Amino acid sequence: MGTHMAKTPQKPEPEEQAANIYEGSIPLARLKDKDIYRHVMAVLVDNESGVLARVVGLFSGRGYNIESLTVSEVDKEKKLSRINLVTSGTRQVVEQIKAQLGRLVPVHIVHDLTDEGPSVSRELALVKVRGVGEKRVEALRIGDIFRSNVVDSTTESFVFEVVGSDQKVDAFIDLMKPLGLVEVSRTGVAAIARGTKGVQE
Repeated sequence: MGTHMAKTPQKPEPEEQAANIYEGSIPLARLKDKDIYRHVMAVLVDNESGVLARVVGLFSGRGYNIESLTVSEVDKEKKLSRINLVTSGTRQVVEQIKAQLGRLVPVHIVHDLTDEGPSVSRELALVKVRGVGEKRVEALRIGDIFRSNVVDSTTESFVFEVVGSDQKVDAFIDLMKPLGLVEVSRTGVAAIARGTKGVQE
């Protein structure tokens, strides 16, 4: 009689992983996703000369685009500044951006607010509109609907201050175009994660 060896049931293979300096490991299926996604990032850096230039240089040197960027000091004692930036790219490109940002010496922490959970973002814009008569009345009506403030006024123009998500700001600007839009100045996106934790925890 021949002997029969029992077959050991094979365990399902874990999802294939790719090494990544920033995350430790990222599923390859995620990295192979070719769709373009918009990401809001918070980067904590030393508040010293040349840091912003290094961060911007990283993006420009590798052909990455910055759609929005704000920076300000957030901790005087520790001399830390926070950079909020918005960029778009495939999953692989975004992971590369985060990894390369993390390698910069002045950078302490990189948080991808889009991937890490719920967050709140706001932008401020000053919108100058030139108009008289019915267009002037309509511009004021729309400004009231968007809860904007009129921060300057002449007999032929207004400057509106509008605060909200970038989608809200975009919508306000689009509605002002046929009413005499002259000029727009935007601060860029300021964002923060919801919940009890801060970027340094």
